[in-house]
Amino acid sequence: MKILLGLLLSLSTSIAFSQTTQPYILEHENDIAKVEPGTHNGGGSTVGYSFFSKADGLKMVFRKRVLHPGSAIGYHLQNEDEIYYIISGAGEMQMNGKNFPVKAGDAILTRPGSSHGLKQTGKDDLVIIINYENP
Repeated sequence: MKILLGLLLSLSTSIAFSQTTQPYILEHENDIAKVEPGTHNGGGSTVGYSFFSKADGLKMVFRKRVLHPGSAIGYHLQNEDEIYYIISGAGEMQMNGKNFPVKAGDAILTRPGSSHGLKQTGKDDLVIIINYENP
């Protein structure tokens, strides 16, 4: 009886796990790429990659964004911690009214209550990873 009860408990746990949580999700950027204007009214042309946007219960947002020449993420108020990581290209970050250059290898943490925007500069695309808590 204990063995049967143990098997039933194990089976019900694995069924509940498989129905509510996926053990992993693999996504390829080519499958989720979306051409969009610069977010927050930034203008220009960008490509957004919202990884794992359909994952149940995911508590964070993980995005890649490619800002083509002349595009930007518009200046906006931040409500949660947000990290921008520059993969390639160059840009100009505006943070609380001050501007500074950013380039590949830079990481910028924006804290709640701060305002920021980012524009692509130079001839090459500005490629960034953005991560923040899912509101």
